[in-house]
Amino acid sequence: MPAGLVFLLCAGCATPGPLHIYTAAPTPSAPLRDLDRDTAAVSEVPSFLAAGESLLGFAYDPFTDHFFLRLAPGDRFRVVDRPARTLKRDFTLPALALAPTTTAGGDLAIRPVDGHVFAAHPTQPAVVEFNRFGQLIRTLPLATLTAPPSALAFDSARDRLLALSGGNLARVTVHDLAGQRLAAFALDRAVTLTALAYDSAQREVYAPLARETAVGVFSDQGRLLRTLPLPPAAPPPFLDVGPRSFLRLF
Repeated sequence: MPAGLVFLLCAGCATPGPLHIYTAAPTPSAPLRDLDRDTAAVSEVPSFLAAGESLLGFAYDPFTDHFFLRLAPGDRFRVVDRPARTLKRDFTLPALALAPTTTAGGDLAIRPVDGHVFAAHPTQPAVVEFNRFGQLIRTLPLATLTAPPSALAFDSARDRLLALSGGNLARVTVHDLAGQRLAAFALDRAVTLTALAYDSAQREVYAPLARETAVGVFSDQGRLLRTLPLPPAAPPPFLDVGPRSFLRLF
């Protein structure tokens, strides 16, 4: 294939469409939900979780239009093709199995430009980085954290990793890809320590609220801007946000 055509196709894969909000419930029977923020249209995709399987983390890759699911005990991953509504592949990373006594989160974040996936480390204040096919790249310590991050998000516009930690107020630390801390802010509303997402264009943080059946949308200084209601009695979801690419990179 000519080099110019390869470049054009890859550039098309990165062309962003409307922002979508993706949620995944922890129960095996629940589908993955896709909300178009502009039209409020909702579509559903099977999660392919079997009875007895438990979801620990979730992320959306806009370059491939795939969902990445992290399953208990933490070393199992499932990739779901959103438009085809099919199971793409499974793989394992043995170093990521959560210890039975750990309270660490299992959240995921994806760097779309190269498809690298970041998973919260089960016992260290660090993330484990691997590619779309489950090939291990490195373990990246996150400066100033003293415990594993509870949830993760990626700022694709500025190439930064966001990590959620607990405390009297949940706190988000922003790190470069060497793990150094660049910024930090507290969220001014209590959130569940299970999921984090980031809209790079609007510089907004998404997290499930702890005392409301809703997702909170925060500024990148931690101020609650608005809420997105969830179905009544719904458990706190795993979530991600991202622009839908017009072309897909397989």
